[in-house]
Amino acid sequence: MMRESDQGDREVSSGGRLAENILAFGRLLRRAGLPVGPAAIVDAIRAVEIAGIASRDDLYWTLHAVLVTKREQRAVFDEAFRLFWRAGRLRAPVLVDRPPGVAGPEQEQPDPAAARVAQALFAEIDSPAAEDMRERELRLATSVDERLLKRDFAQMSAAEIAEAKARIAGLAFAADRVRTRRLVAAPRGRIDPRRTLRGALRTGGDMILPLARKPAVTVPPVVALCDISGSMQQYSRILLHFLHALGETRRVESFLFGTRLSNVTRALRLRDPDAALAACAEAAPDWSGGTRIAAALDEFNRRWSRRVLGQGAIVLLVTDGLEREDVGRLAGAMERLHRSCRRLIWLNPLLRFDGFEARARGIRAMLPHVDEFRAVHSLEAVADLVQALGADRGEAPDLRRLLAIA
Repeated sequence: MMRESDQGDREVSSGGRLAENILAFGRLLRRAGLPVGPAAIVDAIRAVEIAGIASRDDLYWTLHAVLVTKREQRAVFDEAFRLFWRAGRLRAPVLVDRPPGVAGPEQEQPDPAAARVAQALFAEIDSPAAEDMRERELRLATSVDERLLKRDFAQMSAAEIAEAKARIAGLAFAADRVRTRRLVAAPRGRIDPRRTLRGALRTGGDMILPLARKPAVTVPPVVALCDISGSMQQYSRILLHFLHALGETRRVESFLFGTRLSNVTRALRLRDPDAALAACAEAAPDWSGGTRIAAALDEFNRRWSRRVLGQGAIVLLVTDGLEREDVGRLAGAMERLHRSCRRLIWLNPLLRFDGFEARARGIRAMLPHVDEFRAVHSLEAVADLVQALGADRGEAPDLRRLLAIA
């Protein structure tokens, strides 16, 4: 799997730029989509200092042990290591010779991992080609923004995903308020007998001023149930960034489910988004596996619904609805979930298709028990969701029309 060792790499001077290049290599992995944060880069530098480097094999496996945490990350790491640490140049990286997407006459199209790494690496090249690309991007900024808003998350490059994450973090969330049963002091409203009598005692009963109270107004919590099966992992990853940003303005309870249900609320409270997503991946061992929607919703209804669905909670259910098990059980779980919350919003990436029809049995079993049915495949869809969480709910597909399709 590793490339052959180079005799010229067997000596690395202590005064070289190895630590600086490891930092640059970690940033490259982060741009390519791996959850590599500052702490991981510091650990990698310390590991290299402790282990010592006698060959490229030593460097590869030392960095691999620290920076790769899941099996599916190995392809991106291998390609990044091959491009960044070329043989004979341990102390200085060698960048790619041609822009990504410009293949030679005999060259095949690169795999997705190679394309992501090449694009992330090319972003740092200071060359005339890169300057021309930046000028073209500046001239066409408006059209690029429009394409980015409508582009499917599953088709985005590493740079576009990073831009999407930054835009999601900067969204202005709508103010949604609900009245609770808790009463608070108010200048006008119903008379509060307890506060009125306490005020009268302070004056010895000589003066009784009626004091009022009213129901408290609060921001309702958001409870997210995200499908992390193989067909949904890319969309759920972006939605986790959305939930991380949303958690700065209101209480958010987050759950992931594939073949089992995992509570990742504490993991998403970490300040660094990449560290939060890495903690979510560790907390959900069934990431990118199968899916059991009915079993996951049943477990949530039994163990968590009474704990987290108070104060007019809004539930975001992120799944494609392709259930292969008992559809009757799924319908019962959806009905109970719907009755336990104030609003149930189903986010389904399949709505990105213009000719979408609710023909799958799982989808038809779930639709009667949701308040809104929305897409979640692009930045534009996420912006619509932000409006839906506020007073302006915008437009959503007609559920009756979808259910009428035979």
